[in-house]
Amino acid sequence: MKIAVTSQNRRTVTDHAGKCRKFWVYDIDQQQITGKTLLELPLEQSFHEAPPHEPHPLDHVQVLISASIGPGLHRRLTAKGIAALATSETDPDQAVAAYLQGTLPLMAIACTDNHGPDEHDHHHHQS
Repeated sequence: MKIAVTSQNRRTVTDHAGKCRKFWVYDIDQQQITGKTLLELPLEQSFHEAPPHEPHPLDHVQVLISASIGPGLHRRLTAKGIAALATSETDPDQAVAAYLQGTLPLMAIACTDNHGPDEHDHHHHQS
């Protein structure tokens, strides 16, 4: 299993997964981290720039963890069978360890108001 974590600054879990070009990719074996490599993508291979239906360097991961993921990228990754998770955890190693333990703090995927009512499974709260 492989888990990718957005880390544009190489130190923390960063936001804007679609525009991120640096990812820590963790190799997981029997729920343990067995390796960690930095994947640096050219601008044209960021999710924001790359065509959604073409092969992507992160297609081999099963999970993508970021500080924020937009609804379009969430749908795109889900369609490829990749679990896209937004978390408040800032340390990449801790985020992966927490995911493996089932304790990763998750945040809602950002939602825009220009979609149909059936495209998401959360509710907007009115004040």
